[in-house]
Amino acid sequence: MDNHQKRNLTFLIIGLIFLLSGIEYAVILPTIWRYLQILEAPPYFLGLGLAAFSLSGLLTGPLFGLWSDRSRTTKTIILFANLFEIVGNFMYFMGYSKWLLLCSRLVAGVGAGAGSSIFGFLTRSTRPDERAGVFAAIMACRQAGLLVGPAFNLFLRLCDFKLGPFVVNMYTSPGIFMCLLWILLQFVVLAFYWDIPPLSSTEGGFAMVEMKEEEDVPLVGSEGEPAYSYSAVNSDQSENEASSEIPPFHGPPPSPFKNFSASREFLREEVVVLLTAQFITLFNQTALETMVTPLTQRNFSFGELSNSLMYSLCGVEVILGFFFVRWLSSKVADRAVLATGLVICCAACIWCLIFLTNPQGGYTWELSAFIIGVFLQLLGLPFVAVSQVSLFSKVTAEKTQGFSQGVSRSVGGLATILGPLWAGGLTNNLYIMLGMMLALLTMITIMMAFSYGRLTEPTAVQCAQSSDSGG
Repeated sequence: MDNHQKRNLTFLIIGLIFLLSGIEYAVILPTIWRYLQILEAPPYFLGLGLAAFSLSGLLTGPLFGLWSDRSRTTKTIILFANLFEIVGNFMYFMGYSKWLLLCSRLVAGVGAGAGSSIFGFLTRSTRPDERAGVFAAIMACRQAGLLVGPAFNLFLRLCDFKLGPFVVNMYTSPGIFMCLLWILLQFVVLAFYWDIPPLSSTEGGFAMVEMKEEEDVPLVGSEGEPAYSYSAVNSDQSENEASSEIPPFHGPPPSPFKNFSASREFLREEVVVLLTAQFITLFNQTALETMVTPLTQRNFSFGELSNSLMYSLCGVEVILGFFFVRWLSSKVADRAVLATGLVICCAACIWCLIFLTNPQGGYTWELSAFIIGVFLQLLGLPFVAVSQVSLFSKVTAEKTQGFSQGVSRSVGGLATILGPLWAGGLTNNLYIMLGMMLALLTMITIMMAFSYGRLTEPTAVQCAQSSDSGG
């Protein structure tokens, strides 16, 4: 099997990982509230349980990214992280107490932190012009999991038997079901996942940057890539001698974090804009998700079936949106896709602020206004999500991409924690909730407009700056 086939198969396994993460969310979310009630948990435990998963991913994402940058491997990290998913979901299945249930989501969330390593791997394994399309397909896999997940609940809710000392019912069965799926994934990853080498063009880019960083070091002590470039003017015999002398002098490859500065990497204008876009988009998305169910119950008397149908249709729209953005990203620049998404999100928020805060005109008009508002909100989501991740991978250093993606996902995790907390107490005061969301969207749109020229791949600029500083 050649590298191209291994690459495609590895990408397919990554899509499967994100599919399972979407299924897990979809099978546990509908039942966790009733599960907590059976365990006599107070209402605030629902928020704690949902936040615990995000909190674990927030804290472990940069650590897994750091590991992948140093080791240049992701297979071991995925296998290790999946152990937490397996253990966490089995704890959820046991369900002896509300505290064990809370800890189960905390443990399972550690496994989600491996996403930073995966996005770092994808960055190193794709060309810049194809990266947004790959990211869009991977994100669509998670949305597909969210879409098909409720179908599994149709048979999980029928479970009613004992497995040794454990009771298997509609509330505990999602835990053992996901536990088995993650175990199966372990074998799939072992068999069909490869740590394929980075693209040669990417490695060449590293060599150029690292050569300038090492110019002050004597030639004998320089890194492998610069040594080869200098010895190229000599004879073949000299090249072989230089190659044979490198291992004893150099040992393991240099750390990707040599000369790395977090402030220099993350406090640049374009990086701040993209991290802010990440936070605001996910903050608004989770706030709306929190608001939708109470709103449909109060205004339209939606029950479980109606809400399930609504979420299914929303999932279809988002998946189609991701594949449209996948196509669009090959035609236009990522920053143009980001600008389009922010404009759509602003328009959606203005629509909701006008028509949903004080509904008038009868049931049909109110429902139509609600559907249009939700449609616009979901329409803008793939534009912002894909372009933000793709641009972020291009404006940050590729050799520390795992750690950088971990920081980005931690910012997103913080947003998914704060969004529901903000919206949860304001479901009856939509003016304040939607007004704040519109203010945040307006702010990031203005920031993006002022920084538009910097939201592009800076390779050529960095090389020029390196040359200047070297002189």
